[in-house]
Amino acid sequence: MIIQNKIKFPKKLLENKKTSFIVKAAAFFTLGFACSVGSVIDALHPFGISIVAVSKKKYFLFTAAGAVLGTLLYGLNAASARYLTAIVMASLGALAAAAFDLNYRPAFSMTISLLASLVTGLILDIRLEMNTAGYLLTIGESILCCGSAFFFYRALHSNYKRLRFRAMPIHDIICIVISVSILLMNLSSLSIGVVTPARIIAMVVVLTVVRFFGDRWGIILALCFGFALSIANEGSLFIVGAIAFSAMVAALFAPLGSLGIGSAFLCCSAFFCIASGGQTAFPLFTDSAVSTLIFMLLPSKLTDKLEQMAENGQAVVSDGSLRQTLVLKLRFASSAMAAISESVEQVREKINEITRRENDMMKDTISQEEYIMREVILEKTNQIRMVASDQFFSISGMLEDLAFEFDEAEIFDAAASSRIRRLLSEYEIYPQSISAIEDKYSRMRVEILTDGSTEGLDNPKLTQEIGKICSRYFDKGKITNFKNETMLSFSERPSYRLNIGFAQHSAEGHLCGDTVKILSDNKGHSILIISDGMGKGSRAALDGAMGAGLLSKLINAGFGFDSALKIVNCALLVKSNDESLATLDIANIDLFTGRCEIFKAGAPASYIIKDSNVTKCELTSMPAGILRGIEFAKRTAVLRLEDRVVLLSDGITDLGDEWLSEILLSLDELSSQACADYILDEALKISEPDKMDDMSVIVARLERN
Repeated sequence: MIIQNKIKFPKKLLENKKTSFIVKAAAFFTLGFACSVGSVIDALHPFGISIVAVSKKKYFLFTAAGAVLGTLLYGLNAASARYLTAIVMASLGALAAAAFDLNYRPAFSMTISLLASLVTGLILDIRLEMNTAGYLLTIGESILCCGSAFFFYRALHSNYKRLRFRAMPIHDIICIVISVSILLMNLSSLSIGVVTPARIIAMVVVLTVVRFFGDRWGIILALCFGFALSIANEGSLFIVGAIAFSAMVAALFAPLGSLGIGSAFLCCSAFFCIASGGQTAFPLFTDSAVSTLIFMLLPSKLTDKLEQMAENGQAVVSDGSLRQTLVLKLRFASSAMAAISESVEQVREKINEITRRENDMMKDTISQEEYIMREVILEKTNQIRMVASDQFFSISGMLEDLAFEFDEAEIFDAAASSRIRRLLSEYEIYPQSISAIEDKYSRMRVEILTDGSTEGLDNPKLTQEIGKICSRYFDKGKITNFKNETMLSFSERPSYRLNIGFAQHSAEGHLCGDTVKILSDNKGHSILIISDGMGKGSRAALDGAMGAGLLSKLINAGFGFDSALKIVNCALLVKSNDESLATLDIANIDLFTGRCEIFKAGAPASYIIKDSNVTKCELTSMPAGILRGIEFAKRTAVLRLEDRVVLLSDGITDLGDEWLSEILLSLDELSSQACADYILDEALKISEPDKMDDMSVIVARLERN
């Protein structure tokens, strides 16, 4: 298979085949000239031979012509005649490669360049009766010619489209960098007065890479280009240090943009030039000044394309990414758990049918008390099996919720995570893992997992500094403690916030049967929960606290409301032999959009106040803990600024609707807490002491954040 050349030329030129051929021919002619015009180590010129040997068919003659012209610039003598002969041999090799399709691997081109350089060099050494050092120099030059042929071949045959997506293999990038370094080294012998174009090109490229593609690649290029430029001329080895150190200092000023990078680079180069004091000091400073000026005056169209290329490279997520693999595995696990649930349910029904048939057959042979006892045991066992089936189904739903959450995470910003890790080290915080996640709605959250220590995590400066790194505004960090680990979470600051007030009254003792929870899921949602246990006092308080507590923990862990309800329902079903239930009233408010989702499991009516209008939200549903397979009743509304949501327990709603609607319309001027207190006070006034129930109220008003 012949590898096609991937060098990309302007589209308008490629539309005309003749023009395209002329442009490519001129490019290869220039390459041949550039590789032959310079010299290294005692006037050696091996690179012209290499570039001719690796040239493509149709264009190797133009490359050879450029190499011949570059060689003739040094005059016609024995050495130039030797190089001209080697170029002819390399051209014949390139012709043979094109004719017999031998250039699909670099080995043939490398062999041609090695033989062309070695044979002509040894013949010249024999004629000139060179000593051992001369022969060794010829052998070394031939090896250099062979090696450079490999780098030229890989550079010419690379797929340059991959650069746009940062997807080019590192081996190809290395070959390209070395090839460009060789070209610059050869061109450094050409100068216009005190200005050296090759050095200017090298510095502009280094500054551009530092600006758009990061300090790491910028410093690598600076070292490569600096070394290549320094060995081309005697007494200029300090150039490698000047360019590399100046690029490193310039990278520190990358946040200030082109002006900061260029100014830092020029100042550092000036220091090196003054410190060296040699003949090359002033020309180097001149080249630095010209390259800095060119860099800062790059046209906006070019810089925009470079920025887009850099962003594309960072944002592209491969199809085989960890995220998609994890989503796939979670969905497979969810399907497996659903299948297990169905199997357990089928087995339960079969066992129940067989056991009940056996009991009926034994009815006439056993006492009535024993028969009733066997029926009770059968019913209890059947309930346990039903709960087990429901739990498998609940786990299936929870795994599906996790898969959905990971699937929504469009981008995992590894670059931001790395910068956050360096920031945290300044605060003596060394996390186990950091995730900077952007979902499909372009909302970002940062999750930092550390060991059990919380020291330094509540530092208010962290929110601001991490926001600068991610170019976002974050809310104050939320600390969640697990068994031996701690999670510090930052969510992007939403457009709105809730002004929340709540009030409670216990009808019996100090324990209230209603449990109120207000939490955030760290994704821009505020969640209000009222859980009402059956009855009054400690028994009701236990059921209400269990329902709200389990639900809030599951939601904080990232599970959806429906799967969380199934787990709560199973827990209440198996909690005790006595009847145990709890109602659940939930308002989930998206603080980015104002979308409000209301979930009810046996809960009384809620109210939404919009533009002095009261809307009653009453949904029929079953509380948790009574039957299997209960589901939330749901309703959705969109809130605007100053709209309010009011959640109430049945201790208040059972007192009637008229007085409550009048009160809700008269509370526009009060704060949310004052509203909650007033509603509770009025409910206590109109309730009968001997029929009083636990009372809870939550009032939330949407405000601009």
